[in-house]
Amino acid sequence: MSRNDKSPHILNAASNLLGLCFVVLTSLKFLKLSERTYIDETVTIALVFFMLSCILSFLSIRGNIKPGGRLEALSDYFFLGGMIVLFVTAILIIFKVMV
Repeated sequence: MSRNDKSPHILNAASNLLGLCFVVLTSLKFLKLSERTYIDETVTIALVFFMLSCILSFLSIRGNIKPGGRLEALSDYFFLGGMIVLFVTAILIIFKVMV
């Protein structure tokens, strides 16, 4: 793949997962469950990762700077980090470790 080929895909997926994180946080606040669980803290960490991924992939697409590949790689790593945080959170909820 040439430079900036992955950035549009990362931006699309990261923005969708960013929206999912906002829905989860809003639901927890609305149901008044955020005081009793650690889920909102872990989802907030994922939200930050996805937001950074969105910003960096957007800059990689729009930027006229030479190291666009570096921005794309950073965006990719932040996206992976957000996915891992959401995965671990889901596993801990499923096995009732995190409540």
